[in-house]
Amino acid sequence: MKSLLFIISVSLTQVLFCQVTFIIDSLPINHNYEKNIYISGNFEGWTGGKEDFKLLKNNMHYQITLPNTKETISFKFTLGSWDAVECQLNGNPIENRVYNFNKAQDTVYVKVANWQSESSKLGISTAAKNVHVFAENFKIPQLHRERKISVYLPPNYNQSSNKYPVLYMHDGQNVFDLATSYSGEWEVDETLNSLSNTKGLNLIVVAIYHGNDKRLSEYSPWPNPKYAEAEGDAYLDFIVNTLKPEIDKTYRTKKSAKNTAIMGSSMGGLITHYAALKYPDVFGKAGVFSPSFWYANESYNYTEKHAHVNHVKIYYLVGGSEGEGVVEDVENMVNLMKQNKFPEKNMFTKIVPEGTHSESFWKSEFENAILWLFSK
Repeated sequence: MKSLLFIISVSLTQVLFCQVTFIIDSLPINHNYEKNIYISGNFEGWTGGKEDFKLLKNNMHYQITLPNTKETISFKFTLGSWDAVECQLNGNPIENRVYNFNKAQDTVYVKVANWQSESSKLGISTAAKNVHVFAENFKIPQLHRERKISVYLPPNYNQSSNKYPVLYMHDGQNVFDLATSYSGEWEVDETLNSLSNTKGLNLIVVAIYHGNDKRLSEYSPWPNPKYAEAEGDAYLDFIVNTLKPEIDKTYRTKKSAKNTAIMGSSMGGLITHYAALKYPDVFGKAGVFSPSFWYANESYNYTEKHAHVNHVKIYYLVGGSEGEGVVEDVENMVNLMKQNKFPEKNMFTKIVPEGTHSESFWKSEFENAILWLFSK
């Protein structure tokens, strides 16, 4: 009995006091050692560079020690923002780094090949020819700032007089183009071009670039004292009352809710879930990928009060390798929706055991989600 208690005690101690030290011991040849390096990930809200997570300089090395806050963490290193995130030597994005806490004390040596802002990246666009920049600096009067907007048009748009459904997507940098992405692209344009040919599915896609350091606040209707204020309501008001009318005026769109979808991942998943419940008469379809429900517990209270909408379709996607609690959060939210009269036939939940919190995962699942959302 004493032996068993000792084993349990040791195991608990290891779980509670696990920590890892990351040491960057290899940096680009032209790295400026006067610059600070930060670690940013799911344990701190993907801020891009928070002072609490600035690495310590030690001669020609940088290092930081993290306690076990999550069983599995996803992260990248930056120079203080997502505009200066680590990347491949040629400037292309890298996948999120992942670390599993399974040792009491661990040291991991890291090599950073290049920084995106200082890369030798050629900037060759991978966007399809039917993607164009709608506006470089589209005004957001609700937030007194501007944002880049890109638009995908169906392959047959200019050869027809048809009207088309519209999909609004967050984190627009990563939707169409490897040259603008900071962690890989979804290849939405390539996927939809293929579906146009094989399934006859034709959509307009509006990709809204995120606001860098404003991303967390814009993608949450509720404040998180640890991370950011709440600007989600203003951001959605912008999409609904400023951007959508302009898109509908410029292009041949089907304006009804059943022909208007919204989609996002991570914090973008959180604001998408909220948008579907707050604006059911605007967004009749929602793709909620790897939602950050952990960021705001208020999302559960709001859902309980507003889940009774009966004509919205929602597709939930989550990966089993995204980190502690992510799958459980989605399952809890789906059960809450069912308990509060959201029609089960209008909701689809997909859990992919090997799925990670990454653009490559969301890219691989985009086609399935969009086909279900726009199925008859």
